Amino acid sequence: MSTRKTYILKLYVAGNTPNSMRALKTLRNILENEFKGLYALKVIDVLKNPQLAEDDKILATPTLAKILPPPVRRIIGDLSDRERVLIGLDLLYDELSEDGDTSFLLEDDGA
Repeated sequence: MSTRKTYILKLYVAGNTPNSMRALKTLRNILENEFKGLYALKVIDVLKNPQLAEDDKILATPTLAKILPPPVRRIIGDLSDRERVLIGLDLLYDELSEDGDTSFLLEDDGA
């Protein structure tokens, strides 16, 4: 990674479900390997903090929201597809856009 950015991320989970735990474990692995301390991660349990999920318009869990750097992006699912997570975090987009494979579940938060 040639440019160094600080990433601000929120992971919305619903309790200690297998999908939630898998998403958190996968995300921590990706962050430690790819970001090496250049991130801040807040894990939000929507069962304990439903108002935060409602305020941020979270409709499904797990959902990873990249707050910074812009644009805000959301990745929905257990994050098991490492490549898609990296694309969603704008790390692999340039490499993969040449192949034309951008068929992943990713939302731009155009609010």
